[in-house]
Amino acid sequence: MTKPRKQLVSLEATPYYHCISRCVRRAFLCGHDKQSDTSYEHRRAWLEEELIKQAQVFAIDIAAYAIMSNHYHVVLHINSKQAKDWADKEVIDRWHMLYQGNQFSQRYRRGDALSNAEQAKLSEYVELWRERLHSISWFMRRLNETIARQANIEDQCTGRFKSQALLDEKALAACMAYVDLNSIRANMAKTPETSHHTSVKHRSKKAKTAQNPNHPKQQVKALMPFVGNPRQPMPDGLPFRLTDYLELVDWTGCIIRKDKRGAIHKSIPPVLDRLGISVDNWMTMANEFEKTFKGFVGSSESLTKNIEYFNLERRVGLRSCRQYL
Repeated sequence: MTKPRKQLVSLEATPYYHCISRCVRRAFLCGHDKQSDTSYEHRRAWLEEELIKQAQVFAIDIAAYAIMSNHYHVVLHINSKQAKDWADKEVIDRWHMLYQGNQFSQRYRRGDALSNAEQAKLSEYVELWRERLHSISWFMRRLNETIARQANIEDQCTGRFKSQALLDEKALAACMAYVDLNSIRANMAKTPETSHHTSVKHRSKKAKTAQNPNHPKQQVKALMPFVGNPRQPMPDGLPFRLTDYLELVDWTGCIIRKDKRGAIHKSIPPVLDRLGISVDNWMTMANEFEKTFKGFVGSSESLTKNIEYFNLERRVGLRSCRQYL
């Protein structure tokens, strides 16, 4: 039975979520449809551009993404603190970047005087919009609606999405690599840096020209930065070194490719040792993350610790979490 979204998202447990949106009937939203011999490749650029642009408005960071032919993946980080710190005016301005607002917000932005009752009503809307501006449901809903409106000019495609809570850094690393390697598994690219419409391509390209690729300010501005291994105090960002992550993804991609199977036991990336994940378990997750895990991903300790936040009576997916993480 499908779980309500509120049972799949808990900021007390984790701010990281893996979202997958698929086109209904497996229609070709993007890419090339061999049956009709029609190319929709241009839509991948639509989606990538809108995804990055929308993240600049929401209090949501993009950790990884991959846009495929009839679906896309995105790993999101909910920055609730940022949303709470916004002044009311900034919330209104950001909401108006996405929607028209209402008569109260429109008058406020024009500089018109509002009565006490009208100001009180506007304040209610501001708190509602603040909540929505760091909601993955609203983020995905708005993104899918925007792309659907453009796609519907050409055909009638709609989409839906599911999400997975990533409860610890093991789950986060495995999911990000799984997302970034989508194009390689689908034989759409031979290397991560040539995987079009993926976050790893942008990160790799930027890293090659950066003097210090591990410095957050020298990384891709539109994506959530890598800030290094966990420490105190820990700055905001992904808990890995960018170069370590890129090495891990490149190493995994070589193994996934059929002509590179022999590389599996050579020069294992040190980040796997730090995370305590075996090579076999890592490769299973890199290839079958969605099949392996359901709504919640993390070590058995993380799942047990956070189960109360999701209002669950039992630890869903405990067997897979215990086996692989």
